[in-house]
Amino acid sequence: MQKLILLTGGSGKVGRVLVRHFLEKGYAVATNARSEASVASLAEEFQPFRARFFGFKADLVEEDGPAQLAQKLAEQNLHPFGLINNARSVEYLKTGQTGRVSRTNFMSEFALDVVAPYELTMELAEQSGSLLKKVINVGSMYGSVAANPRLYDDPVRQSPIQYGVCKAALSHLTKELAVRLAAKNIQVNCVAFGGIEGRADPAFLARYAALNPMGRMLQENEVAGPIEALLSDGFSAMTGHTMAVDGGWGIW
Repeated sequence: MQKLILLTGGSGKVGRVLVRHFLEKGYAVATNARSEASVASLAEEFQPFRARFFGFKADLVEEDGPAQLAQKLAEQNLHPFGLINNARSVEYLKTGQTGRVSRTNFMSEFALDVVAPYELTMELAEQSGSLLKKVINVGSMYGSVAANPRLYDDPVRQSPIQYGVCKAALSHLTKELAVRLAAKNIQVNCVAFGGIEGRADPAFLARYAALNPMGRMLQENEVAGPIEALLSDGFSAMTGHTMAVDGGWGIW
């Protein structure tokens, strides 16, 4: 079988882009979604690659979610060489009218962004027959810089504080896991993306362009390249690093 990548959150916007990219590159890809309906939708979308696509229902916020996903893979004799921790949920980014975040949403965002990547990485690394060699955490520019209020119409609600705090923790988790898994020859890196163009209105795009050296948001076709590079043998000497792919946002 071709090299297998496990990519969490395959039903999201970025997840679908990444699943398709790596399938088209000839990899086998396993992914998860939180509902059977989403898994079925993915299976239909990627039906031309059915021999190399594997979808699983797994909610990574649940206490045993990462362990269950790892077990489902093992039961089908699927042992990924690469893990891309990409899962996210807009549900946990909600705020109150004043921008204050509920404890439930803060803790759920932390569980999905930090705890689940840790648990899933360790489950795969310690599994019998493990082939894991590359772990890529999908981070954000907001893991290293605070949200700029000039970008938003309503900054306190449109730039939820829990998102950036958790992405910062994910960046540090990358360093910790890189050290702890080095003896197993597992590389752990993170890609901190800038904003990706999608449903933003023209006014937002203009404000974003004015605050960014490259003068634009990222395009969907620019997302997979950095991750693919980190999965390649060409980056075999890099570990514990957070790569900024943000159009220069973080240098101003």
